[in-house]
Amino acid sequence: MNNLPQCPTCSSEYTYEDGELYVCPECAHEWPKVPAENPAADTVVCDAFGTELRDGDSLTVIKDLKVKGSSLVVKVGTKVKNIRIVAGDHDIDCKIDGIGAMQLKSEFVKKA
Repeated sequence: MNNLPQCPTCSSEYTYEDGELYVCPECAHEWPKVPAENPAADTVVCDAFGTELRDGDSLTVIKDLKVKGSSLVVKVGTKVKNIRIVAGDHDIDCKIDGIGAMQLKSEFVKKA
């Protein structure tokens, strides 16, 4: 008796294990045994004033920030749109006009 899950793509019951993956021999779909976890989903990230931040929020930088490895500076008052919360020391992933993609610490921003 096969106790493995059915293929999520074609619903085949003939799946098998291959290392850390399940594989469907009928449609060749592969998926992980353990679903990918979003480490940032359980964490609450707050700005410098204690306001909770969520994906898609807009922020304002409250301190001049030097960009590591560059002579660029993110100035006070710079607006950042459509952020994404990530796990780690720099918990905000964003794009800043004129600079590009970067990560920020929540302690240097406020919700706009």
